[in-house]
This record gives sequence, structure tokens and C-alpha cells, in this order.
Amino acid sequence: MTTPSIATTPSAAPQAPRRIRVDQRYLAPALITCVLLAGQITFGFLESWSRTFLAIATAIGVELIAVRALYGKWPHLASAYVSGISVGMLVRSPAFWPYALCSAISITSKYALRIEGRHLWNPTNFGIVAMLLLAADAVAGLSVQWGNNLLPMIVVWMFGVVILRMVGRLHITLTYVASFLFFAYLRAALNGHPFLGEAAPITGPMYQLFIFFMITDPKTTVRPRWAQSLVTVIIAALEAVFRLMQFVYAPFYALFIVGPIANLIEIAIDKQKAAKRAQVLPS
Repeated sequence: MTTPSIATTPSAAPQAPRRIRVDQRYLAPALITCVLLAGQITFGFLESWSRTFLAIATAIGVELIAVRALYGKWPHLASAYVSGISVGMLVRSPAFWPYALCSAISITSKYALRIEGRHLWNPTNFGIVAMLLLAADAVAGLSVQWGNNLLPMIVVWMFGVVILRMVGRLHITLTYVASFLFFAYLRAALNGHPFLGEAAPITGPMYQLFIFFMITDPKTTVRPRWAQSLVTVIIAALEAVFRLMQFVYAPFYALFIVGPIANLIEIAIDKQKAAKRAQVLPS
């Protein structure tokens, strides 16, 4: 008795393991939550959790209303969350209303101040500067250090470097840090202060928010990488001038001035190129 033969079929080619894809819109919220937890757990730098939650809720609420009213759809809320939590950390006030107002101004600026479909200012930067200028008697900005504990900054940088590398924005942060240290050396030489004293602010929580979120905002930075780096150096240079003039919130003011100017120049160049292309096309 013979054993029945078993039909053989060619084995399927082994499939490559699927790569885990992460929605990049969630990376910034994850990083800024890391900043908040690292700062609050190790140093307690929030004015209060309730004020921070109010800022987040206001930013999300205004975003929902604005996008639904203007475009008839529901928005992705990652950007609003980042703006709200940034306001919750950066604003210092004994009152509650500055947190809600700053968030509302930040989100509204995205839709009220637009040219050629682009908003010119980083929303949080615009809201913070507006509050510092218009409500200086009731609002201050976050300026405390992490103390002598470098652990929270190390944790933030570990996450920040990985996330910014994934989204292609790490060069902006590194350019700013290098520029800041260079200008800190120049400031130390000019005013006779120790270099470490001039460089120390970059270790604070305010600067972690600034270098990871404000200056790297994809919606409010110019497009070419070389231009992004150039604008970053100019921001650091103007900040150094403001620091020599004893402006406490120098980086916010520098970005507030340089950022929209760079965007306007790019918009003008794009319009000029579009006009030239239209001229050479056959009618």
C-alpha cells in the first residue's frame, strides 16, 4: 500500500514586518506633556493645575468653534492642546482670567491674522506677547529655572531630540542652541558677566517650550531648511540685543518681530514667482 502523496504548494514569500506608523500630529502633544510632567513633578513650576486645565479647555473650545464656524468641519485638536498647555505653563498670574484670555487670543490669531492662507505668528507666542504688553500689571511669564536638578531637562531633551528628528525640525532647535551660546559668549564679553551666567537661562522651562515648540512650529516657519536656519540665527541675535537691554522675555519678543517678517518676505517671493510663471504661460 502506497502512502498518498501530499500536494505541495510554493510557500508564500515571507512578509516584511509592518512598521509602526505614528500620526505625527500627536508627537508635539506627547512632548509638551512630557515637559509639563517633568517640570511639575521635579520642581512644581505650575501656578496651579486648575489654571492650566482652564487654558487647555479654552484653547480647545475656541478651536472647535472657530473651525466649525469658518469651515464647517471639526478640527484635529492637537495644535489647540499644545497652545493651551503652553499658555498654562508660561502664564503666571494669581487670577484665572489671564489663562483663558491668553488661550483665546492665541487660537483666534490663527484665523484672524492670515495672509495668503497662512497665519504669520506662532499662536502661543502671539498670545503671550499680547498679554505681557496689554496686561502687564496682572500677568508675568514663566522664568524660573529647574533648580540644580538637570534630570528634567535631560528627560525633555531625550524625548525632544527623537521627536524633532522624526518630524524634520531638529536642525532648527540645534541652530538656535548654538546661536544662543555664541551670543551668550558675546554678551558675557561685553558686560563682564560670567559666561555661565549668560548661558544659564537656556536650561529653564521657558526655553524648553520656546526651542521645542515656538520656533519649530511648521505652520509659522519658512519652508527652505537654509532659510529656517537663517531666521533662527536672526531671532537669536535680536534676542541677544533685547537681553543686553534687560528685556526679561527677550526670546518671545524676538520671535514676535522676526517670525512674521520672514513669513511676509516668503509670501511676497512666492507671489512674485507665481506672477512670473503666469507671464510665460501661453494665453
